[in-house]
Amino acid sequence: MTIHISDLSTKSVLAEQDICEDKAHKQTTRLINIARYIEENAEQTLTLATLAHQMNLSPSRFQRLFKQAIGVSPKVYQDAIRMDHFKQSLQQGSDISGAIYAAGYGSISRVYGEATRSMGMTPKAYRAGAEGEQISYATTITSLGPMAMAATKKGVCFVQFGDTQTVLIGQLKDEFPNANITESTAQDTPELNAWINALDQHISANAPRPDIPLDIRGTAFQMKVWQFLLSVRDGTVLSYSELAAAIDKPKAVRAVASACGKNRIGVLIPCHRVLRSDGGMGGYRWGLERKHALLGKEKSSTAPA
Repeated sequence: MTIHISDLSTKSVLAEQDICEDKAHKQTTRLINIARYIEENAEQTLTLATLAHQMNLSPSRFQRLFKQAIGVSPKVYQDAIRMDHFKQSLQQGSDISGAIYAAGYGSISRVYGEATRSMGMTPKAYRAGAEGEQISYATTITSLGPMAMAATKKGVCFVQFGDTQTVLIGQLKDEFPNANITESTAQDTPELNAWINALDQHISANAPRPDIPLDIRGTAFQMKVWQFLLSVRDGTVLSYSELAAAIDKPKAVRAVASACGKNRIGVLIPCHRVLRSDGGMGGYRWGLERKHALLGKEKSSTAPA
């Protein structure tokens, strides 16, 4: 039997590819295990050097690989887990000081800085249903029907569709039952009026989706789903299973669907771009007709001329 050099070269290349793929798989598995370790020890002080040592990597290389695999840095991941634990403690009735230390923050001043970034309000206000928090809203009629947008000082916290303005205001009050909710005036909240007009132009006149500051709040898992959706380009769709795989939670398809259903910032967080694996529309918080219309507009606006 004659063996050609080209055959040996091909086999060598294929063998190297198998080795590389196996190495990459093992590395990803180890990074996932590190993420689980962070979840189980979120209340502890976990330095980048300590975590990197577990993989025999330099801190800088470990951070780069972790972010590539998980989507965020180790610190941001740990902060999200801590915040999730903290919020759960508040919702279960724990006193604020106890929840702070149980979550591993170590000081009241530290958690307030983290909490206001993640929840858009102080821990006390979050526990009390946004008690005392100032939220302004505006309404308009879009091609998808009545729409309400509401915002805190951090950014937009609510975009929803309904049959009437009364229904929309009721939905807003249900989301933030103890907040000080007032209708926007141009004098007091000019940004909100500009934002809702820009979003209406996007929905009704195919203008680009506006880049609006968002006040996103949810569990660590929900935040991960929503943050990924913000990276999905106009005109692109994906399935619930693809979204689950993209955030490295391939078995969490139902949880991903649930996170999409709990999104309270419609269109700006584009959960309408997620479909069933068979190409079916799946669900949509504001009705399948609106989902179909949004996808149709995006497809037409991104189609080549």
